[in-house]
Amino acid sequence: MAEPMRHASADLADAVLFDMDGLLVDSEPLWTVAEVELATSLGGEFSVDLKAAIVGTRLDVAVPIILEWYDVAATPQAVSDAMAFLLDRMVELYHSELPLMPGALELIDGVRDLGVPTALVSSSYRVLVDAALDEIGRDRFDVTLAGDEVSDGKPSPVPYLAACKSLGAEPRRCVIVEDAMSGVTSGEAAGATVVVVPHVAPIEGLPHRPVVPSLTTIDPLWLVQQHPDFGGQR
Repeated sequence: MAEPMRHASADLADAVLFDMDGLLVDSEPLWTVAEVELATSLGGEFSVDLKAAIVGTRLDVAVPIILEWYDVAATPQAVSDAMAFLLDRMVELYHSELPLMPGALELIDGVRDLGVPTALVSSSYRVLVDAALDEIGRDRFDVTLAGDEVSDGKPSPVPYLAACKSLGAEPRRCVIVEDAMSGVTSGEAAGATVVVVPHVAPIEGLPHRPVVPSLTTIDPLWLVQQHPDFGGQR
């Protein structure tokens, strides 16, 4: 892991932390493929309302919701079988086709060029994070954290607090980039400023919560100044 706090300016954030699915990689269509197949195996049809309910959540949270949606008892065995199905299918899909979101690499590199450390904080399990990092590049992050490496997943603040601790960064002086409400809730509960790039479902912008249409529209310098100590937020 690279040394955090490489920059000297108090105007810049201590770190920028990125979500992965739906933000840096266009994996939601791949998840939908696997989820549709699971729904079919359960005797139902996949629903956009169900998709909105589970997007951005950890697998052990999403699977019971899926099972109950189709009136299948979320027993430990049923949850285990469904999780294994989704994970195995997603590993196949990640290795065959995993498109990057427009502007993703350019934004990460732009933040790092300013001397600001970066982290990847995902609800996906480590096996999927590692598959994605083969495309994104491991050297683009000082810290990576997967959903199965924390006690509580998003929307709990635990993932972002853990990543900030690993970076040696103060959450209040960090900026998080998210696409789903569960991640927004997680980041804001951790005390950071969250910049939102909605993907599956719309998210309301607030005075302390900038919402932008695409990663390609984000200027790296503007991004690293979106913390309250700079004066632009809160």
